[in-house]
Amino acid sequence: MATKKRSSSKKSSGRKYGPKAQRKISRVMHEYGEGKLRSGRSRKKVTSQKQAVAIGISEARREGAKVPKRKAA
Repeated sequence: MATKKRSSSKKSSGRKYGPKAQRKISRVMHEYGEGKLRSGRSRKKVTSQKQAVAIGISEARREGAKVPKRKAA
């Protein structure tokens, strides 16, 4: 009987974003879709989808949800 040889690839360490973070991002994207999402101190309307996702991730991080760490500049 032949045995299968496993490739030596790096194993994934599970989910990157937790369910709490996913709910938060979903909520923010809903606001963005309705045109109600505003940013920062200026309270300008968010027009970029990427910016909306960034706001959702940032808020989730502040609430202590499981989110990857920020990349160093």
